[in-house]
Amino acid sequence: MVGLPPVDRKLYKDSHPIAHNVCEYGHAGNNLERYLMGRQFLVLAMVFVINMAGAPVFDSSERRTTIAQVFADFGLALVLLTAMIGQLFTQVTASYCMLDYTNSHFQTFTLSATMAIEASGILHASYLFQYIVAFLFGRKVETKEEPRNAIQSILFWSRVLMSCAILGISFTVTLSAILTDKTTSWDGLPSIVGVILFFILMAIVGMLEGM
Repeated sequence: MVGLPPVDRKLYKDSHPIAHNVCEYGHAGNNLERYLMGRQFLVLAMVFVINMAGAPVFDSSERRTTIAQVFADFGLALVLLTAMIGQLFTQVTASYCMLDYTNSHFQTFTLSATMAIEASGILHASYLFQYIVAFLFGRKVETKEEPRNAIQSILFWSRVLMSCAILGISFTVTLSAILTDKTTSWDGLPSIVGVILFFILMAIVGMLEGM
């Protein structure tokens, strides 16, 4: 759905009716931006659940080879499995079959779920950061919708405040766990190094997602 906005929807209205209906709604106004936000949350949530379901656990007294430690202890096996089968394969295929991938009711379900996640407001802090960055660079956030009325503004900014509160709690819990050595990180890793690595990796993830 992300790659279809430049394509005239009339061209596939009859051949791919589900894709047409999905894109009619998904490409209206700022819905594509909302879809991307909700979808990203779904992807990250799925990856964490996969890690919980498939991460191997060994007895601490069990001796393992270096290869076993790299693939099992460091989670490389699960990372490669998730990336190649769960993400890259479908992304590469969908880039050539965009209409076929969108022309299913699973896409309808995904669109509904992602829009519901975005509407819940738990991710609205991202909009605040978007406005801050745009302000710092002297840019105006472009929109395809009419300006919000008073009620819409109250609902929007109240969800931003709620999201910022959730973000603050999450940030506090995460930093506390790192500083008190209550994470699944490597044994013997200093807490300050763990904090630095955390922020570096978060910055890299952010830059990769924006590219």
